[in-house]
Amino acid sequence: MKFATRLNSFKGMSIVDTFDQIGKVSGLTHVDLNYPEHFQTNSVEEIKAGLERNSLKLNAIAPRFRGQFINGELGNADPEISRKAIELCKQSIDVCRELGGNNIIVWLGYEGFDYSFQINYSKVWKQVTEAFAEICEYGSDLKISIEYKPFQPRAYSFISSYGDTLLMVNDVGASNLGVTLDFCHMLMKAENPSYGLSLVAERNKLYGVHLNDGNKLNDDGLMVGSVNFMQSLEFIFYLKKYNYNGVIYFDTFPERENPLDELKANIAMYRKIDALIDQMGLPKLQSIVDSNDAIAAQEIMFACLK
Repeated sequence: MKFATRLNSFKGMSIVDTFDQIGKVSGLTHVDLNYPEHFQTNSVEEIKAGLERNSLKLNAIAPRFRGQFINGELGNADPEISRKAIELCKQSIDVCRELGGNNIIVWLGYEGFDYSFQINYSKVWKQVTEAFAEICEYGSDLKISIEYKPFQPRAYSFISSYGDTLLMVNDVGASNLGVTLDFCHMLMKAENPSYGLSLVAERNKLYGVHLNDGNKLNDDGLMVGSVNFMQSLEFIFYLKKYNYNGVIYFDTFPERENPLDELKANIAMYRKIDALIDQMGLPKLQSIVDSNDAIAAQEIMFACLK
């Protein structure tokens, strides 16, 4: 298993110093970096050396859009700003290549609307589609994935569900464009995370996983399995069923907890759930799924409580 964790949870230190902290945690193998946010105090060369020193690998680069992008990124009504958003994605691709990563995760936090009649939906859709096509062509040797979120910071995100994310992937038509699923974002959308995972994985478009938990009304970023245990177990079951061999990124927010201890707890919970699934066996669990029997499904909960 390959694990990465949210670096912004480690406050008051440089990214390279953070590597030295998390590199001591058994089981952590990868990092995800935000661009340009995580490159403000350390150069690419220093970051590369820090990764190597701690036997860590880069999983993905996530372009972060701030300030001027507050009214939209790739679909911004100002062509100069939308062009800057595309170029930021291309710069992220360049850095990802240099550091040996293989994935660019694009979350369009400001792509959306707050009021009726605020944007031209079809125009923005076509503009975003064309932008992703250009980004995918530039990064043709990498995976480009869309991370959707239903709302926050906008009232309505333009790409807000696994349904419209898959529609965007289909409309772009690039072989290297896929989806990064965030468990908490799926809960916010009132989706069953495993259902979405299945639809995405069936199309070979599952490029990344952000694992966390929450109370379904907000992006809580709570520890894995701490609130929705059975949905977490089902989600990991489907990851195993579809032979997902990518990185599990713990996108959790330890505001009051020690971030190193929280990271260890996330790894321990994932391994516990993984072991429970192995103990019950994929064939047995699949037979329960295929039986379409809620009482039989409840036996899975009982088995976890033994």
